[in-house]
Amino acid sequence: MTVAIKVPSVGESITEGTIAHWHKKSGDVVREEEPLFELETEKATTTVPAPATGKLKIAAQEGKTVAIGAVVGEIDDSVKAPAADKKAEPSPAAKLPTEKKPEPAPPEKPPAEPPALSPAAQKLVAEAGVDPKAIPATGRGGRVTKEDVVHFLDEQKQPPAPPPPAPAVQAPGAPAKERRERMSAIRQRIAEKLLASQNSTATLTTFNEADLSAVLALRAKYKERFKDKHQVNLGFMPFFVKACALALKAFPVVNAFLDGGEIVYHDTYHIGVAVSTDKGLMVPVLRDADRMSFAAIDRTIAELAARARDGKIAVQDLQGGTFTITNGGVFGSLLSTPILNPPQSAILGMHTIQKRPVVVDDQIAIRPMMYLALSYDHRLIDGREAVQFLVRVKECVENPERLLLEV
Repeated sequence: MTVAIKVPSVGESITEGTIAHWHKKSGDVVREEEPLFELETEKATTTVPAPATGKLKIAAQEGKTVAIGAVVGEIDDSVKAPAADKKAEPSPAAKLPTEKKPEPAPPEKPPAEPPALSPAAQKLVAEAGVDPKAIPATGRGGRVTKEDVVHFLDEQKQPPAPPPPAPAVQAPGAPAKERRERMSAIRQRIAEKLLASQNSTATLTTFNEADLSAVLALRAKYKERFKDKHQVNLGFMPFFVKACALALKAFPVVNAFLDGGEIVYHDTYHIGVAVSTDKGLMVPVLRDADRMSFAAIDRTIAELAARARDGKIAVQDLQGGTFTITNGGVFGSLLSTPILNPPQSAILGMHTIQKRPVVVDDQIAIRPMMYLALSYDHRLIDGREAVQFLVRVKECVENPERLLLEV
């Protein structure tokens, strides 16, 4: 009997996916639970295992968009092992050497006869000293006319045609090239969401800067003991995650979103952290981030980021966020205006740390500074709340003890 291969459900909001890659081909014998194909959805890429052992028959090819629950192939479970692949042996007689008979030489072509020329054409050919065989004939019966000779001589007098223009180049000696490839379902979904975000929200961005001297000093003092105890490096992200959680509690409208004519407030603080992958930007979610320890935040981010980059992240890991943090500073960005991650109403942008002269106690000092950007939906959040939220984040980062005391 045959076992149907169906597209599995990978999340409540996911209704379809794209067959990104088959690990096997039709006719192969697969084993149960062996990786069978990659299903690419708007959220993540999922590896679908074989539901049974047997011979595979593929019904949906790579690149095809299929609905959840659709049958994309079948497995004949009556086949338990690969069929022996025996090549037919040649017969003994076929193995004996045979004497090759010499092939007959092709018959020699008779020499071509000179074309017939009209009397006027004969005179012109004699005067010009050209071979009449080289002149294309247009007269009846293949006869070369006077006009044929005149036309031929005129063509001989014309200069050679100029060479075609050289192709455009991108670099010295390299012709211009282009290539096309299909957008992944994830990239298409990202494009749709970003465009929808710009078109459906009144996005505004407010800026501030934070002095990271205290954070750097704290990391330098405790990073070795932190790693020895928790087996993970102490990064910058826990400071900002905890700071945002405190600021969200102080300004709950930043943690809310619009649903028609209603404002929906979250009493949970599920903070998404943007992660760059080869397939696009993904935002794994730290659930109840306000309750997580520094070590748990660092460890969870590292695990989720690794799964996202390996294409093994679950859709559930990307859902339910109430606020997002993105760090363009890891790529060297000094300043940017992050785009909202709908239906969320705000997003914090971190940037590279740069030593700059600043005024401290009426004295100019060199400090490690970071620009912070908060983009928010102005339909819901007023500038007062947005600015105060960002100031609270700045104060918490510049005074890390506030994170411990939650003040």
